[in-house]
Amino acid sequence: MERRGKMKPVLFYGELEIEAADLGEESSVPDLLGGLILQNNLEFCLDEEDEIYEGYGRYPNSYPYRQNNGYTGQLKQKILKTAVLENQYLRAEFLTELGGRLWSLVDKTTGRNLLYTNDVIQFRNLATCNAWFSGGVEWNMGIIGHTPFTTAPLYVAELEDEKGNPVLRMYEYERIRKCSYQMDFWLEEDSRFLNCRMRIVNSEPEVVPMYWWSNMAVPEYDGGRIIVPAKQAYTNRNRGVYKVDIPVVEGVDITHYQNIPKSVDYFFQLDKELPTYIGHVDEDGYGLLHLSTSRLQSRKLFSWGNNDASERWQEFLTKDAGKYLEIQAGLGKTQYGCLPMAPHTAWEWMEQYGAVQLTEKENELPHEELRLKVSERILKETDYAKLEEQLKQTKKMAKTRAFLVSAGSVYGAWAKERRGMEHLEFLAVNEKVREFGWQEFLQTGYLQEPEISQRPDTFLIGEEYINRLRETIQTGNKENWYAHYHLGLLEYQEKRYNHAEAAFQNSLKRKENPWAYHGLACLYLVTGRREDVPEVICKGIRMRDGDLSYLKEGFRLLSLCEDSASVVTLYQGLPEHQKSESRIRFYYIQSMYRLGQTEAAFAMLNENGGLVLDDLREGEESVGQLWSDMHKELTGEEAAVPHRFNFMAF
Repeated sequence: MERRGKMKPVLFYGELEIEAADLGEESSVPDLLGGLILQNNLEFCLDEEDEIYEGYGRYPNSYPYRQNNGYTGQLKQKILKTAVLENQYLRAEFLTELGGRLWSLVDKTTGRNLLYTNDVIQFRNLATCNAWFSGGVEWNMGIIGHTPFTTAPLYVAELEDEKGNPVLRMYEYERIRKCSYQMDFWLEEDSRFLNCRMRIVNSEPEVVPMYWWSNMAVPEYDGGRIIVPAKQAYTNRNRGVYKVDIPVVEGVDITHYQNIPKSVDYFFQLDKELPTYIGHVDEDGYGLLHLSTSRLQSRKLFSWGNNDASERWQEFLTKDAGKYLEIQAGLGKTQYGCLPMAPHTAWEWMEQYGAVQLTEKENELPHEELRLKVSERILKETDYAKLEEQLKQTKKMAKTRAFLVSAGSVYGAWAKERRGMEHLEFLAVNEKVREFGWQEFLQTGYLQEPEISQRPDTFLIGEEYINRLRETIQTGNKENWYAHYHLGLLEYQEKRYNHAEAAFQNSLKRKENPWAYHGLACLYLVTGRREDVPEVICKGIRMRDGDLSYLKEGFRLLSLCEDSASVVTLYQGLPEHQKSESRIRFYYIQSMYRLGQTEAAFAMLNENGGLVLDDLREGEESVGQLWSDMHKELTGEEAAVPHRFNFMAF
């Protein structure tokens, strides 16, 4: 119902009670191998004027961020912290401890949520750091993929704009690109759109690859459609990237997304003469409209498709919230590469989120006519024409210091170059950093040496830290196993594998430790010395009794080397709670099959309705392929993969 009377915009903090998975502990070892990235190894079949920056800025792993791989599929009631902006037209709720996700956006005039809001927080392996969950609007900055901050708390602060409206600010420092990003959100008294003012600052003296995509999850409606001011789009098929005419692609009108058969991305080439927007509406023409200034030059549609595997993925990510798709807005024309960001530069833009209602006549228009009609309405009925000016007018506000409500990480305080970041408060110390002596190292060059039973904490990144570690080893820390280990990590990340191997070996000479064994195992794998991997990683596994994340990484390395005998031997000696972990169990079943124990492996895979691999990676076909291979060997016949194992949506 229409809310009567005016309401001044408010900002308040609350709680959300929801069924959620435990995130669990982060991995005890650094991510040196990386995961499956669908955008890698593509062939670009494009014209010379397309300027896609193909592959620019690809990053091989999530280092120095840890993998969040300690979750399971089990859910329980939890209380999450929220920040809420509200006026008479909209109510916007943010999850401040989970990447600042805009979790819901309710149009108070209709009572409807413009976004897809999941009924659970169900972590699955789709993000840069593994754990990801569907729903709301996710803010992705830095490297290609779902942000390392997907499940992390951001800095939260508040201030007022020039009109006295409350402004919610969330920000962080991203360690790989060495850049800060800042998001200011506010509602105005008479506005039906949520304002989002974004700012990325490269305070370094070098050009950096930069990536940003605002990912909006929206409900999949029967008869729903998207509206975008474009005639062409970039997409990939059969490992190639092509430009296609829209709306009809290979006989399918993709703007009516329920027609799309398989999981796919479409990156739309926006018409520069029209407003920069994307819309999503139901069969009655009602839904979400997203506007932006020109800095966000692209829009995207992601659909899981409409087949059995697509259905399985949608089930896998929720409880009862139903299906969704994503519409997105980004800096680059596609997500196949980053854009070069100049030194000492700030990139800023505005985004707006609000409701749109098409007339009955408009809703019947074909896409070519509808995109022009909606563009016309945007210019007449919204403040879109003033967005670029509003961006300029709020620059002073964006560089104003805000009252800190809650803190994020310590790393912004470590950044040497602070130009463009002076108004952002970053806290310098927390208990983990103090425990392992990194504050002292950064100040004096002396590095404390923890017990080998303590997992390493806070991985460093960057050439300056390589030089500091070399210096500290030469001037008093020569026998420090921990200093040699971290030097090995940094050399590895720079692909100086001979130097990295020497550093890991030097660490082991000072004190045998599982961390350097893991580093060596990864190094041997990426340099083609697979035969040397099992010995070192098995030594590490035996030293980390009870460490599930180390065990999962160790089994992964053994599986990649196809050392099935070691996997089977180690598995049989594990306690029951580790044997039942889904990824560990999968590696065991796979190894049994490779060793010729197909019947027993097939039976175990199908036990209790079938194995559910909690951390199945997007694009990973391992479970379905394993079922198919074993079924054919046992029966001599090919068969469709059962729904439970069918994640082959791509």
